Amino acid sequence: MPTYRFTVNGLAREVAADPRMPLLWVLRDRLELFGTRFGCGVGECGACTVLDDAGSAVRSCLVTIAEAAGKSYTTIEGLSADGSHPCQRAWIEEDVAQCGFCQAGMILETAALLRARPEPTDADIDRALGEHVCRCGTYDRIRRAVKRAASYAHEDHRAPARGGAR
Repeated sequence: MPTYRFTVNGLAREVAADPRMPLLWVLRDRLELFGTRFGCGVGECGACTVLDDAGSAVRSCLVTIAEAAGKSYTTIEGLSADGSHPCQRAWIEEDVAQCGFCQAGMILETAALLRARPEPTDADIDRALGEHVCRCGTYDRIRRAVKRAASYAHEDHRAPARGGAR
């Protein structure tokens, strides 16, 4: 079985796997990063969303380990160690999660959206999150959380630098 090297949440990783194994299963079964969820397995629901090295949202069920080799990914566990990322803070404060199954994917999609569009419109939010499925139907809270995260990110950007890494 071939060995593949890639980076997850800033850590170099090496995994022996079938080249066709989806990144989703490598993250969950081999690296025990359970925040990335299996939903549909065909890239339609968004539960398995992670960020690639460019900060773009990708469906990890559609990326094979062979395609992931040499690249870098961020899962919900790597977004921030203490939950202080603007998207995580906003999700908690807007009480978005009901069952929570889809939320990690939506949070990471929102992080990618805010990177590309720091002040997203409702249309931007709909385009970015329109294919994510929330079984509980918390879409109004999700929209509020995206807008709150954008305001936090804007405030954090304007805030003077503090000591230590952020």
